[in-house]
Amino acid sequence: MESRAGISKQDIREQIWDYMESQNLADFPRPVHHRIPNFKGSYLACQNIKDLEVFTRTQEVKVDPDKPLEGVRLLALQSKKTLLVPTPRLRTGLFNRITPPPGATKDMLRKCATSEGVKNYSVPVGLDSRVLVDLVVVGSVAVSEKGWRLGKGEGYADLEYAMMVSMGAVSQETPVVTIVHDCQVIDIPEALLEDHDLTVDYILTPTRVIATGCERPKPTGITWSKISCEMMRKIPVLRSLHYREKQRGKDVTLQDEHQRLLETCSQQTAPPSAVRRPWNPPQLEPSSVQGEDVPSNTVYVGNLPWDTRVSELKRALRERGTAPLRLTWQGPQHRAFLHYRDPASAQQAISCLQGLRLGTSTLRVALARQQRASDLAGDGAREPHPEHYTTI
Repeated sequence: MESRAGISKQDIREQIWDYMESQNLADFPRPVHHRIPNFKGSYLACQNIKDLEVFTRTQEVKVDPDKPLEGVRLLALQSKKTLLVPTPRLRTGLFNRITPPPGATKDMLRKCATSEGVKNYSVPVGLDSRVLVDLVVVGSVAVSEKGWRLGKGEGYADLEYAMMVSMGAVSQETPVVTIVHDCQVIDIPEALLEDHDLTVDYILTPTRVIATGCERPKPTGITWSKISCEMMRKIPVLRSLHYREKQRGKDVTLQDEHQRLLETCSQQTAPPSAVRRPWNPPQLEPSSVQGEDVPSNTVYVGNLPWDTRVSELKRALRERGTAPLRLTWQGPQHRAFLHYRDPASAQQAISCLQGLRLGTSTLRVALARQQRASDLAGDGAREPHPEHYTTI
């Protein structure tokens, strides 16, 4: 297949998906649109990895959970290699290690190589585990013989690789392999590539083994300016890496923060009448953080140091990826209330904020409703008069 001039990444994806369906090259699950497409002959293409020296000498291989890569996962298990797979949508960590039961039969290994195996026969691998990946195998929607690669557009493979770089699990020398149908190998304009896009060193199809000789550098780490607060909220391991890299002195300004900085700069040069406050939420009724009817989407933050400024707390919340819709500040009482969209967001924030320190104090974090019950039982200070509340 050939790509057209002036084409976009999504145009190429749609072209591949449409062609595979129209020519009946696609395999279960179908339709292949918006997926890493499985194809007829994927197991044959996977078998070609046995001819690569980079596979035979590897001890630890990371393989994406996509259906067309199932044959590689099986070969890795049969060869008794350590098989790592990314956790689904990175919700609970970065890697899971597939661990077949002792004495597993060939049929059991086949099951371990499927999506069911990822769920039932794997254990999570923590950030502090000494993981050194020898080979990375990723799925693709399209790839060029030069090594340019397009995924399905969500960016997870690129992000997973960048996170592996951040934790020291891979280097520029770690080979990357992709497995596709022959029709997925097309010309991709280099102008479409961005710094965070992962390139590949080998392409395996049912009929070919292509060494790309790609010299374009792979991602050197997480590009934080492309990470949104929403992504930070959804991916806990990303928050941990963000904190670690900030401690190392790296620039970890997020996409939303970067945009706010740009808006602030433009406001400073705008006429006074054009300047707008970036955050001006409606005033919160004091009763929503006082009295019996405390909403379940409100989080209590206590034990704030006496000299803490609200800006310091807001910055810490952003760094943890838990910026609330609005914040009710009670500095003189050493506490604040965070108001989220729904109870699930509030619970997520509580998990992310455990162990948060400002100065020498470890903050106390709980649902405001629970804290209110504690106060009524005599464990905390009395709630102040409503006029003492300041909504920010």
